[in-house]
Amino acid sequence: MPKQERFKTDYPGVYYVMGTAVATGKPEKIFYIYYRKGGPQIEEKAGRQFQDAMTPARAARLRAERLEGKAPSNQAKREAITSAKEAEAGRMTIGRIWEEFQTQKAGLKSARDDKCRWGLYLEKTFSGKEVSEVVTLDIDRVRHKLLKVGKAPATVKQVIVLLKRIVNFGVRKGMCPAPEPSRLHFEMPTIHNETTEDLSPEELARLLAAMDEDTNFQAANLMRMALFTGMRRGELFRLKWEHIDYERGFILLVDTKGGGDQKIPLNEAARALLQCHPRTESEYVFPGRGGWQRTDIRKQVDRIKQRAGLPKAFRPLHGLRHVYASMLASSGQVDMHVLQKLLTHKSPQMTQRYAHLRDDALKRAADVAGEILSGIGNGNISASRVVRIGEGK
Repeated sequence: MPKQERFKTDYPGVYYVMGTAVATGKPEKIFYIYYRKGGPQIEEKAGRQFQDAMTPARAARLRAERLEGKAPSNQAKREAITSAKEAEAGRMTIGRIWEEFQTQKAGLKSARDDKCRWGLYLEKTFSGKEVSEVVTLDIDRVRHKLLKVGKAPATVKQVIVLLKRIVNFGVRKGMCPAPEPSRLHFEMPTIHNETTEDLSPEELARLLAAMDEDTNFQAANLMRMALFTGMRRGELFRLKWEHIDYERGFILLVDTKGGGDQKIPLNEAARALLQCHPRTESEYVFPGRGGWQRTDIRKQVDRIKQRAGLPKAFRPLHGLRHVYASMLASSGQVDMHVLQKLLTHKSPQMTQRYAHLRDDALKRAADVAGEILSGIGNGNISASRVVRIGEGK
């Protein structure tokens, strides 16, 4: 390719070559400057006549700034960018820890929710920071900002807990040093909504009647299964016929909230329901449109809830899981460890919300003994209710 002809200007160290304007295709001057600054001569492009509004005078001012050291050369800018990229590559930012975190946690049920929370609430603020650069004030600002825009305290807590999990993951994997407790503390918002949803006997009777009256047997039976087994909504949606072991009496729960698969007993109420439940060509027990896995049933169960006249705050499926747990706990026949297994809770702390119901049942049982002893003292009890130790041997 022949060398382009250079044209001098009235300014020393400034010349131009003729080119073609990108926008119009018309001839356009392209200005260059050259100078020497303690070394070999440097030549660089100053700009285009139309695209950059470059003139010989502007090019001359740029050359003067280069000589005075007021403005970095294009080469210096490129070197600075390269150095910054190299430095950034060596930084173990929270964003890089997150990438590894989500890769290793991909199999958990919570992975999708974690990804959503990271993208919505954490990425912009923390992705480019190292753990050592984050202080308690940063956490406070996120908490206050989310609460101010109306996010529920439980949602805000989940966001902050996710950030804490990412940091702890980085520490465990040796990706970053542990933060100083005096500099970084994850303060959680106060949550007042950890209430146990329950139904009175009258409300439960109305709900069962509303299920019987509803024409959508899929919705009605899905609600019954939630009540009979305490299964979560997602577990019911994923339930396949092959997951039901009638012979051994178990239901296989796939991809549970705590991760992995788990089994729960197939009680007689659930067995009878499933044996009478209409079976379609779908592999799912409660299939969605086209026989695929169901993704929603809110409209149908809300209709049944309204017909039963249940409280507005009662969540049909999640609430029935609580009703199931409350019935077992208040019976006094199921201890907290067994209840935890039935509910597939990951930790016993999650089951403790039902402990007071079992305590009430035990107290009622203890009161029976007190009533018997009181009756003996007052002479108001039949001798037939007193068992004498040693008799009958």
